[in-house]
Amino acid sequence: MVKKYLLIVLAGLTLAGCASTPEDEWADPRDPFEDFNRDMWDFNEQLDEAILWPAAKAYGEIPQPVRTGLRNVADNLGEVSWFVNNLLQGKVMDAGSTFWRFSINSTVGVLGIFDVATPLGIEAKEESFGETLASWGVTEGPYVMLPGLGPTVPIDRGGDVVDGMYFPIDNLNGPTSVARLLVKALDTRLRLQEQQALMENSLDPYGFVKEAYFQNWQHKVYDGNPPQTETDELDDDFYDQF
Repeated sequence: MVKKYLLIVLAGLTLAGCASTPEDEWADPRDPFEDFNRDMWDFNEQLDEAILWPAAKAYGEIPQPVRTGLRNVADNLGEVSWFVNNLLQGKVMDAGSTFWRFSINSTVGVLGIFDVATPLGIEAKEESFGETLASWGVTEGPYVMLPGLGPTVPIDRGGDVVDGMYFPIDNLNGPTSVARLLVKALDTRLRLQEQQALMENSLDPYGFVKEAYFQNWQHKVYDGNPPQTETDELDDDFYDQF
């Protein structure tokens, strides 16, 4: 997969250098604000180096069982929104699984500290309102690099706002709500560190992250089975040669 991204970027740079057509013809239609987004990318890189990564490293020193418990609580608070979004997408069975996960982990699992449901075979069925909108055919909108928050598209980030309006998240006081978001952010940053070298070794880290974001977004919207376009099929034939 990394080879695929690198080949995409390399091909793009080669074609751009040889072409005599205007630069706009090579612009990514998904990324109409690329100049702004690249500025925000540079800002976020500095912010990560100065604050986020040092904080994530400090968080990583906390014993793993404690971090797992904190992450479990943060995820458990979102189960109600997952339940609603599964229903809105017509996934009744997944909604039922989510209902039982929340019920079991909130009681037997002591407010979600322990994930009792997964060992019982009740897997998480995470769905956001942004994914619900996408399943209804709502256009995702332009790619945006938000300061301090990273890459997104409007229905993805906007969906997060709606998901935060459900019980019990809407009942959290300010400090508790901030703590939940902080746990999720630091936990995610630790996990992303495994991909840091791949990004830094790419020809265009900004482009690498953008492609990774869209691939992950499509993976979530289509539950791991995004439709393959004609371009994808041609790409697969091309990459099979390497």
